[in-house]
Amino acid sequence: MPLAQPTAFPAEPDAWPAYLETTIDSALDDARALLARLKDGTARTATEVLDLWNDADVAIATASSAAHLLAEVHPDAALRAAAEERAQAAEDLVTQRGLDHELWQVLAATDPEGLDAAATRVREHVLRDFRRAGVDRSPEDRERLRALAQRCTELGLEFARNIRDDVRTVRVRPEQLAGLPEDFLAEHPADDEGLVTLTTEYPDLLPVRTYATDPGVRLALTREHQRIGWPANEPVLAELLRLRAERAALLGYPDWPTYDAEVKMIGSGTAIADLVERLDALTAAASAHDVDVMLARYREDVPGATAVTPADNLFYEQVVKSEQYGVDAREVREYFRYEAVKPGVLGVMERLFGIALERVDAPTWHEDVEVYDVTDGGRAIGRVYLDMHPRAGKFNHAAQFPLRPGIAGRSLPEGALVCNFPTGLLEHDDVLTFFHELGHLVHEVLGGHQPWAMFSGVATEWDFVEAPSQLLEEWGWDAGVLASFATNAAGEPIPAALVERMRRADAFARGAWTRRQLNFTALSYSLHADPPVDLASFTADVDARFGPYAPVADSHQYAGFGHLDEYGSAYYTYLWSLVIAKDLRTAFTDGLMDPAVGRRYRETVLEPGGSADAAELVERFLGRPSSFAAFEAWLAEGTTA
Repeated sequence: MPLAQPTAFPAEPDAWPAYLETTIDSALDDARALLARLKDGTARTATEVLDLWNDADVAIATASSAAHLLAEVHPDAALRAAAEERAQAAEDLVTQRGLDHELWQVLAATDPEGLDAAATRVREHVLRDFRRAGVDRSPEDRERLRALAQRCTELGLEFARNIRDDVRTVRVRPEQLAGLPEDFLAEHPADDEGLVTLTTEYPDLLPVRTYATDPGVRLALTREHQRIGWPANEPVLAELLRLRAERAALLGYPDWPTYDAEVKMIGSGTAIADLVERLDALTAAASAHDVDVMLARYREDVPGATAVTPADNLFYEQVVKSEQYGVDAREVREYFRYEAVKPGVLGVMERLFGIALERVDAPTWHEDVEVYDVTDGGRAIGRVYLDMHPRAGKFNHAAQFPLRPGIAGRSLPEGALVCNFPTGLLEHDDVLTFFHELGHLVHEVLGGHQPWAMFSGVATEWDFVEAPSQLLEEWGWDAGVLASFATNAAGEPIPAALVERMRRADAFARGAWTRRQLNFTALSYSLHADPPVDLASFTADVDARFGPYAPVADSHQYAGFGHLDEYGSAYYTYLWSLVIAKDLRTAFTDGLMDPAVGRRYRETVLEPGGSADAAELVERFLGRPSSFAAFEAWLAEGTTA
């Protein structure tokens, strides 16, 4: 069978509605027909049954991935809405399939004898997922579970839409932008009323929080950012939490985290709570020290200041790093011009993993999107799309979206990198984000050559998926790597001495940063473990315990906490994966660009996709089980800086 051709997007705007019908709708129709065939009474071997199941998986993944991506990035609001309806339809089909008693009986009746290891793993996972969907419950319970899952999907899409569409603004006088870099000021001229409009999008938000000397401006924009999605998402989130709890109870679990964690590396809801307590003990003292240092410096500017809030922390982090570590963020950003960073970061990935990215002229959903074919030794192995700058109606964070599942011998994997970087100078944090999200994209492509759809691409346990991306952030701290593309306007590479100062300065506020992540982890977990009646007061209680910063008054950050949809109770994933990433880093003993280690990492961790448990993949690469040691050493660096 020849490989399927890459996705062909419409070249004309008026062709998009038909595209949705001929791709997403037809793929869902194919999936329904394949599932119906499985129940037609024909005698089939276990291999034949699993092959049909896999074909249906491919069709559903094709439809779902395209629908979810276009719902977040297409410039036309009506098209986004139409794509969102199809994303809902794809999720509903997955729910219906999981609760189809007749279909379950067909799969359960298969004889595993004679199946190879990969097919046996597929069969085990399919039957496990049927059980977790509730297929063995009473007809009445199955119908309620179906309705609950469908409603949760609707709520999740609404929650994400409310965040995506809620771009807020503040207007300030030009003199209130003191401290902002010259290029930022040039891009933000005053209007006819003599005022400058700032938005809550990242290219405005992060520079203002980092450089604006006026605390009132920082506070105003930060407060608006923390009110994104509110009040619309207040009832949406409350209902979503309540219905997830009901689903877990109907399935025989004490709470949602217990149900959700069963199929993740961490294994149980109580293990999440234990992780929170362990990290609480590791970060409390270091975080308090970091905040005390920032507060002392804050009081030099504002005598009587009583607390550091999220409107202040980035500003005073960079002030301390400038004054005590000799790192001026304005100087650093001069070396990170987007036009040089993009090919530079892509080039690092090419050299590290032995791949090539070749620009392709092909239609996409927007003229800013770039298309690249990924090749290995001249052989095409995937296609990627880079949608890198903000625009109205677009997903407003940074993420990798799968577009098309890669299936060995049938189709090549495709994925999209969706970011919101400025077109000029980047912050160093933007460069780290680029490496991070590109890590997901590389994982999608290199892991996208499995025969089974459920194990192809970024298909490991969900609490491992961030580890490869967090590992790749390390390349953004390496002097040699950065010098290969980070140059100022005169073409001079970033000095190694500056990078070393950046590394030392990065240790400052490490405890506070980790504590902030722990705050989100605890909130994500505890909201689901015992859904509260009052979201605002509950969030305030979590803030009071974990901080590390005083909350901004009259803000509702939980309403814009998008991970509560996709990650649910599992935001702990970021810290859990960071522990693993720091351990993976220890294998690069001869430098980060060691091609032999890069190849081994590619082959043992990325290429297998989900064909083996993540703990096994890590052990294959390290030659031992993963441990906390490297993470604890990294965290301790912050206490001695």
